[in-house]
Amino acid sequence: MSENLDKRKIVVLIDADNAQYSKIESILEEIAARGQIITKRAYGDWSQETLKNWKTILNTLAIQPIQQFAYTSGKNATDSSIIIDAMDLLYGNRHDTFVIVSSDSDFTRLASRLRESEIFVIGFGQSKTPVAFRNACDDFIFTENLNSNEEQDSNESTNQIQKVKKVTELVPLLTKAWSQFREEDSWANLSIVGTYIKRSRPDFDPRTYGCTKLSDIIRKLEKYYDHKMISINGSKASIMVFRLKKST
Repeated sequence: MSENLDKRKIVVLIDADNAQYSKIESILEEIAARGQIITKRAYGDWSQETLKNWKTILNTLAIQPIQQFAYTSGKNATDSSIIIDAMDLLYGNRHDTFVIVSSDSDFTRLASRLRESEIFVIGFGQSKTPVAFRNACDDFIFTENLNSNEEQDSNESTNQIQKVKKVTELVPLLTKAWSQFREEDSWANLSIVGTYIKRSRPDFDPRTYGCTKLSDIIRKLEKYYDHKMISINGSKASIMVFRLKKST
């Protein structure tokens, strides 16, 4: 994550055809911790029965609904509308962060194009979201890691059950990062390692592994790594460092 997130000016674009209305409030809460949300829009054909449950959440959260009729069967007009609006907003130079809420791979090129313009891109989608779109973002968050603020209907609840992954799956990645950033004494700054991991895997989130922070993951992997806290330049602030156990 880059610095000064609290100063970010954020636009949120929601693909209602590919997003869960029950997760939107939690998504906005997550985003609010990163900066000021300037624009909030949700796109879909609101005349469709499948989107009937969106009305309350859109009104409550003051999200602007953008009506987009399907011109031709089998063609996703909503995606095109989002992409066109995103480029208009980009050239307006009012935002430095774009949030795309969708599990659709069609937004992969949009995310890449925004990043080429030095825009910070955050994606929100289900774990089924194609890897290409996840990697096209600077940060990608699985909606399964967010708490819903209202009851799921039977169809949604079935799709939202996510098994917590085993932290041992991270050992190869953590060991590679440690080898690249370790100091002469073999200790590596976990903060630096965390930044590297997020850049190489935008969808990395400790919550996927049942943890709150990366340091919690390191503590769970004590079989593989030593860790300790050290003070920063003699101050009260401290950071975690870790190293591969010699016996590993």
